Amino acid sequence: MPSSPNTPDSAPTWAVGDLRVHRIDEVALPPQTGPWLLPDATPDAVRLAPWLHPDFAGPEGALRLASHSFAIDADGLRILVDTGIGNGKTRANPAWHQLDTDYLGRLTAAGFPPESIDLVVLTHLHTDHVGWNTRADGGTWVPTFPNARYLTARAEWDHWAHADLDEPRAQMFRDSVHPVREAGLLDLIDVPDAGTEVAPGISLLPTPGHTPGQVAVQLRSRGRSAVITGDCIHHPVQLRHPGITSCVDTDPARAVRSRRTLLDALAGTDTLLLGSHFPAPTAGLVTPEGTAYRLTPVPGTTPPPPSAPEPGDHYAN
Repeated sequence: MPSSPNTPDSAPTWAVGDLRVHRIDEVALPPQTGPWLLPDATPDAVRLAPWLHPDFAGPEGALRLASHSFAIDADGLRILVDTGIGNGKTRANPAWHQLDTDYLGRLTAAGFPPESIDLVVLTHLHTDHVGWNTRADGGTWVPTFPNARYLTARAEWDHWAHADLDEPRAQMFRDSVHPVREAGLLDLIDVPDAGTEVAPGISLLPTPGHTPGQVAVQLRSRGRSAVITGDCIHHPVQLRHPGITSCVDTDPARAVRSRRTLLDALAGTDTLLLGSHFPAPTAGLVTPEGTAYRLTPVPGTTPPPPSAPEPGDHYAN
């Protein structure tokens, strides 16, 4: 069975040198997400990668996918990578429409209350990556992280700023992107081919194709490294079949090139891959397998549950 979203006191954590990366769950995505998002990830394709079972695919080949963020403690700097779907928002996708989750409670319980966030890194400007940029305040949408700078690639902003948006996407920009920009919190970052550092140990790597400015996020500390995929890789099935593309890729051929380049660079190394939509265990090492790859899982650690009070203990109300 697919894993349930983490409870407020059990966000899985990975150490990358001195960096600590926490997965903050929003919601498990419904089974119909896979056939819609990755139509070529058929049950036959999944069967060619038996290692996908049971964590990443069900017994009939149905893909498991999730919506979550990664919260990073970088020597006191609080960084959030992507912000999910968001609560109470009008969305064309029924699975995303008017959500009511305890995402902010989970984020706070992991040690990242909204006002403590210093940087929000948006890998790209799609609906399921920007939703918690804002929260409802009366009849308006206001930045959820009022003390943060929100970062996205300039190429990403420039693309959507000049695109002919359909109404659902225009609605997303109105409620989740424009309020951040109007508050003066949005920073546009030029991302060269070699990548660019946006904070000590935190770099953006260009992985265009899903969108023109899609980036992955590289973490480095004390000789250790990790990469957060964004939507360069939606699901581990794309390690076995890198040519599988998303129905919403703006440039599918370029998306395949970006994915292959990233996987080639990580294969056989000890760099941790953290999937932005991978269900638990979410992270792993890219292992060469024939002409493709597999994911060797590296589960995160979770804090022990609080101990039960001893008989006779008393607590003040």
